[in-house]
Amino acid sequence: MDMPSVSFVSLGCPKNLVDSEKMLGLLAEAGCPIVSGDTGLGEVMIVNTCGFLSASRDEAVEVLQEAAEQKRKGQIRRIVAAGCLVQRDGRGLMEDVPEIDALVGVHNRKDILRAVTGRSPRELQSKHAAGSSRESEHGIFLGEYHASSWIDANKSDRARLRLTPAHYAYLRMSEGCNQKCTFCTIPSIRGPMHCKSVDEIMAESRELIEDGAVEINLIGQDTTSYGQDIGYEPGLVGLLKTLNTLDGVKWLRLMYAYPSDFTDEMIDAIAECDRVAKYIDIPLQHINDRVLKAMYRRVSRQQTETLLSKLRERIPGVSIRTTFISGFPGETDAQHEELRDFIRDFGFDMLGVFPYSNEPGTPAHRIHGHLPHGVIQERVEELMLTQQEVAFDKAAGRVGEEFHVMIDDFGDGGIYPARHEGQAPEVDSIVYVEGGEYDPGSFVTVRCTGHRDYDLIARPVESSLPILQ
Repeated sequence: MDMPSVSFVSLGCPKNLVDSEKMLGLLAEAGCPIVSGDTGLGEVMIVNTCGFLSASRDEAVEVLQEAAEQKRKGQIRRIVAAGCLVQRDGRGLMEDVPEIDALVGVHNRKDILRAVTGRSPRELQSKHAAGSSRESEHGIFLGEYHASSWIDANKSDRARLRLTPAHYAYLRMSEGCNQKCTFCTIPSIRGPMHCKSVDEIMAESRELIEDGAVEINLIGQDTTSYGQDIGYEPGLVGLLKTLNTLDGVKWLRLMYAYPSDFTDEMIDAIAECDRVAKYIDIPLQHINDRVLKAMYRRVSRQQTETLLSKLRERIPGVSIRTTFISGFPGETDAQHEELRDFIRDFGFDMLGVFPYSNEPGTPAHRIHGHLPHGVIQERVEELMLTQQEVAFDKAAGRVGEEFHVMIDDFGDGGIYPARHEGQAPEVDSIVYVEGGEYDPGSFVTVRCTGHRDYDLIARPVESSLPILQ
């Protein structure tokens, strides 16, 4: 039988993107033509949803409703919803979008082919399948988390059809989370933490390098707790040192580090491993002790400041990125001002602020003192304006510096988007390289000549013009 063509929309974080790439790999291996958005629509539309926040849910439902309209017009034949929102809402998602034909939860991505075709593997392999027009009723693939199902479905992310550019990739070290932050839905969606083995991570890394990746971004809900559930005593330190032996990779970037589990040995490993980028993504969420306790972050302001000081002192040139939540239930004006002043005084290299999202099923949902939406938005804006001043000053201070960048895309009018070691893809600022001819993934030594808001402007050292002060 001819396999249906597929269009794919991937929403949410890099961890969700890895699931999207794995499902695309399974479909391509089975013979489903993959149709990009630039060339039209496939017969089947897959939307891999994010369900982390209410805003993410709204976005996913909007995309699915657009697909439903395309289905009513006859532009597509089948809609498959997958991912976190499916796992969170289950069959309830079909009440919002009745046109959905199949649901695939986060623990069932191996069932994506059955969801796309409406047929079981046995039917697909049968010589009689080509003559059968029967499709199953709504395909519901929503198995609850348990260890054997996770191991079966997620023990490997190899053989992906990557959606990132060839020169960088995401590598998921683990799935799920054992932290119990009161605002977070991830443990209820993804389950407890389960780590891949070092051997599996190394095998995936080599495959990504062979596929052209020179930067590997290490992701998981909590990367600093790596190895705890599988009895791997060396933990993150051992993993980083082992990954550091890989040939072909230039940057190994650590994302989603949890502050309460960040040890001195981890700091030393990042400093000593030459392939590990001097970059830390460490979501802190707040700085006030009472708010941190209400969030159940298991860390105090003093412990946070001690850790940040160690990172800066012991990792020369480190860039530190963080995120905060503004407007947590009960957050007072004074606590907000404490966070604002901390942002101004510490000077993070990169920073994001999320407005608190009241998520049913989380402990924070039951806390008294929820703030009005308008108050939260005002606080978010004030924090971001505070960080803007910090970021603009840091950018101005880099004028005249020389550093290495990786070219991220083909140039437009001789200007190439690039990133230095302290900039992660998609979430951070970039460097505009003026002059030269480069392919994506090339490394170039540049001198900073200026900045455009958050972004830097630079020229290759061999063709740099004088810098006017």
